[in-house]
Amino acid sequence: MTASGRAAELGILFKGASAIEKAWSIDTVVFDKTGTLTEGRVEPGIRDPLREEAKNAVDACKALGLEVWMISGDKEETARRIAGECGVEKILFEVKPEEKAAQITRLKNEGRRVAMVGDGINDAPAMAEADLAIAMGTGTDIAIECADAVLPGGYIGRVPQALRLARAARRTVRQNLGWALFYNLICIPVTACGIVNPSIAAAAMTLSSNGVLLHSLRLNHYEN
Repeated sequence: MTASGRAAELGILFKGASAIEKAWSIDTVVFDKTGTLTEGRVEPGIRDPLREEAKNAVDACKALGLEVWMISGDKEETARRIAGECGVEKILFEVKPEEKAAQITRLKNEGRRVAMVGDGINDAPAMAEADLAIAMGTGTDIAIECADAVLPGGYIGRVPQALRLARAARRTVRQNLGWALFYNLICIPVTACGIVNPSIAAAAMTLSSNGVLLHSLRLNHYEN
């Protein structure tokens, strides 16, 4: 809950705790080209311009150790040019809309945990097939409906931020579980043996629970 609230403050809307759980295990991100890495508009042939934050978003994903792909229906030359501008080495080009989901399935079958980032009707089947679907808030209603997380302003730089926050939430959960397990392994036997008064043990347990809560609330101050 804390991670979801902090994500909303950062401009990332996770659709529940399960979406964050999916996000922290992702190791591969697939970006749709048109309307996601690019602006999705054509100015007078000038070609569809690359989003200003696209390269930084790709670089940030790589810094997290993620494998980054671009998927596009464009011909190889066009796809490689756009991919080169934003620093993507792995490209799927001339992919028909109905084939996008099959490409996501192929990546999953290779053992990857895949996030699909898209904005259009044509992206919806692939997003539904992915382990995590992220929709641009400026995209179509069906893409948003299929998504586990939505970027309301369509700012693609939020993608690596969302994954970093999910990983921070995982660390917090593990730390809380580790602390609770250690605490109970020590305190329950000590109390059962009569070494500690039960009322003192109960107070200590309350203190432990409050400690876990306060530790979780530290995510409210998480900076991406």
